[in-house]
Amino acid sequence: MEAVEMTSLKRPHSEDDVANVDEIKKQKISEESSKTGSNSEQSVDIVTEQPGKPLLEDKKDDIILNEEGGEEDNELEESDEEGDPESFADMMKHGLIELDVGITKFVSSHKGFSGILKERYSDFVVHEIGKDGRISHLDDFSVPVDDEDPSEEIFTVLSNEDKQHLEELQLFKNKETSVAIEVIEDTKEKRTIIHHAVKSLFPGLETKTEDRDGKKYIVAYHAAGKKALANPRKHSWPKSRGSYCHFVLYKENKDTMDAINVLSKFLRVKPNIFSYMGTKDKRAITVQEIAVLRITAQRLAHLNKCLMNFKLGNFSYKNHPLKLGELQGNHFTVVLRNITGTDDQVQQAMHSLREIGFINYYGMQRFGTTAVPTYQVGRAILQNNWNEVMDLILKPRPGAEKGYLVKCREEWAKTKDPAAALKKLPVKRCVEGQLLRGLSKYGLKNIVSAFGIIPRNNRLMYIHSYQSYIWNNMVSKRIEEYGLKAVSGDLVLKGGTAVHIEEADVDDYTIHDIVMPLPGFDVIYPKHKIGDAYKEMLAADNLDISNMRHKIRDYSLSGAYRKIIIRPQNVRWEVVAYDDPRIPLFNTDLDKLEGKPPPILATGKSNNFSAGVYTL
Repeated sequence: MEAVEMTSLKRPHSEDDVANVDEIKKQKISEESSKTGSNSEQSVDIVTEQPGKPLLEDKKDDIILNEEGGEEDNELEESDEEGDPESFADMMKHGLIELDVGITKFVSSHKGFSGILKERYSDFVVHEIGKDGRISHLDDFSVPVDDEDPSEEIFTVLSNEDKQHLEELQLFKNKETSVAIEVIEDTKEKRTIIHHAVKSLFPGLETKTEDRDGKKYIVAYHAAGKKALANPRKHSWPKSRGSYCHFVLYKENKDTMDAINVLSKFLRVKPNIFSYMGTKDKRAITVQEIAVLRITAQRLAHLNKCLMNFKLGNFSYKNHPLKLGELQGNHFTVVLRNITGTDDQVQQAMHSLREIGFINYYGMQRFGTTAVPTYQVGRAILQNNWNEVMDLILKPRPGAEKGYLVKCREEWAKTKDPAAALKKLPVKRCVEGQLLRGLSKYGLKNIVSAFGIIPRNNRLMYIHSYQSYIWNNMVSKRIEEYGLKAVSGDLVLKGGTAVHIEEADVDDYTIHDIVMPLPGFDVIYPKHKIGDAYKEMLAADNLDISNMRHKIRDYSLSGAYRKIIIRPQNVRWEVVAYDDPRIPLFNTDLDKLEGKPPPILATGKSNNFSAGVYTL
């Protein structure tokens, strides 16, 4: 179940703008909400506005990750995501539009309206809905009382130099087999705190006390080789406490995997001890549940003092991790700014959203933002055309990119030398950097192994993008051919199994029951013209719909089913006016925790705009 609150904002446009309204690409509400799959349902608030200034997003400090998953020396640098005009808008000039990925149909024939989605990342707020129907909120920073927890002094007893040496030892970055820490004020209590600090902050290390020349030292050493880093010590965790600490992660302008990498770096653990139910948008404020194996709430809460754009809270201990897909959906609060359309058009469109829903297209984020769509890479993988895969990822492309990526691509085009191109990348965790590292290691004649250097989820993203591209196009054809009604030969799910609708049963179903397959070896296709259209579209890409198994198992597609139309739940909206384009239009969980007052909208002092609020 997904709930969406949409806030849309309107300002006056020039006559030329009004004349060209029909030429403006419509911002589909389904673009973002469609991510969560066939069972998504939502609730919406809409707000309109009339200021005369350009809208700006406040710059926030961001954490720059290096290839190890940690921070660079300048850990906190200003992000240019919001401030650099070429970092987003210019990139899109050469990127895809909705027509390119099969998004061509609407559920209603009314005129509709357009607006700017995510002009500020704070205009898009996502709250995860758990399988029990509970919406995740960050509303409690307190740490569960636990007598087993060490003193708060463990966070301050070690010097920065001690921490650096211990981290290098923990990560096998030096040739030393131990690190000795002198106990300056030698008491049993002080030694105990240091023991606890090392073991808590540096999983995988053990400690012992030694006398050296009349002085006491705490000596840290590896407990069980490199495996200890990924598997925190079992004996140090109380049996009465659940093995997993569950917490709510509030993040701003950071995707879920980047957030996990940052947390794991600061905690000095491997990212794979974290689990979650779903990934969330980067350009947004998102709230979701995370679980981590044998890390105390106390340690996690301490990160709130040193991380920007993250907050952790609502801690609890449980005996289970989280699994992908174990959620009902997401609740969205969305602001649409610069609406082009009358109040009647806004109301008509929103009533349509509430009563009919939207076509469950895969949104633009699924296909990439640059001139080389991710589905093209996926198609090349399925065709087993590895030279094409390499070329699509590394070749120069039009549109704005980071300068170092442009130089890297130019070097590759000129020399085809992966090592030389890699030197142009200061941040090597990107897909280009990972592929170049693979090519340096395995050579240009073993692209399959080189491509395998890229994390599995990232590799699968490409073929999932191709599946999504096919699905979007087929759904558009299905709606064009048969409209918004169930017909014989359509597919519905019964107990998780897809079955065809027989002619005699057509009246038992509506368009909201119909599913369409993502191509694969374990799905069936509609028994009407669209089934043939699937075969034809894949055949045009030199793929056989009856043989979707790949030589490499990872790239074999089993397929899946996805509902054509989603009707969101609890849709509500309001139209508002405001004077200051820099202020947010609603309070986030963090704002509420910090006691910030609700935003002040139009005051009439500068632009004398009227404000109307509509709630349903």
